[in-house]
Amino acid sequence: MVDPISSIRNLGPALEKSFARAGIASAEELREMSADAGYLRLLQSGSRPHFIAYYSLVMGLQGQSWNDLDDTEKAALRGQFDALKVQVTTPSAPAGIEAVLDEIGVGTRREK
Repeated sequence: MVDPISSIRNLGPALEKSFARAGIASAEELREMSADAGYLRLLQSGSRPHFIAYYSLVMGLQGQSWNDLDDTEKAALRGQFDALKVQVTTPSAPAGIEAVLDEIGVGTRREK
């Protein structure tokens, strides 16, 4: 029997669906790949970065509640989270009218 991702502490149906979209179908698969590798796959599949979801995943894979994190651990995880976000490819520049609007400074806003 395959355990669903929602069987991991702190992870519910919404993250389970996101992991399924990222091609991760079971708790075992997620445990084998690590929190960072799994979260990176989520980001690469189009999920928006969310720090609480990331550290809930990390803590859940350790069998701990998401709110058992002290400030020092949270700061360290924030660094790891930021490093994962940087690894995700940013969308390519828009074509057509959006490219022209970007050129004059009134196009779609993007995070840097």
